[in-house]
Amino acid sequence: MTGPRTATPLAEQDLPALAALLALEGLPNQDITAAGRFFWRVDALDGFLGYGGLEVYGRDGLLRSVVVPPERRRKGDGCAVVDAISREAVALGLERLWLLTIGAAGFFERIGFARAERAAAPPDIRASAQFAGLCPGSAVCLRRDLVSTAAGMDGRGKL
Repeated sequence: MTGPRTATPLAEQDLPALAALLALEGLPNQDITAAGRFFWRVDALDGFLGYGGLEVYGRDGLLRSVVVPPERRRKGDGCAVVDAISREAVALGLERLWLLTIGAAGFFERIGFARAERAAAPPDIRASAQFAGLCPGSAVCLRRDLVSTAAGMDGRGKL
């Protein structure tokens, strides 16, 4: 996948499509309508790439609900979605992203996230629904520092 990507904020009427794709992939979707969650649809010139979301806690954000349709996998589209959501995080003034994952730790590590102890996450993030119960205690916690620059990021949060 090359070319420009656009991240379009989801409106309330767009959330059922996100919920359906999350459910198809066995990912939590029970709380996507709760206050304080921001979700985007990411598209490229050749079509829909996927969805991603953020919960904002001061300068930290919880990256969540990153999902790519099965036919778009292993083509760099997941990286493109995370990159687009990371740019939105920088625009919101975030300095770090945190996430929990059951089966995608390797993917996130390849694009610049590092494993972290759950206890190292800020208290507000540890109190989020994702940390407090939607994701099991066996989920891997990861963190990535964001770089703010006019030049942009390379998909790994770096220049």
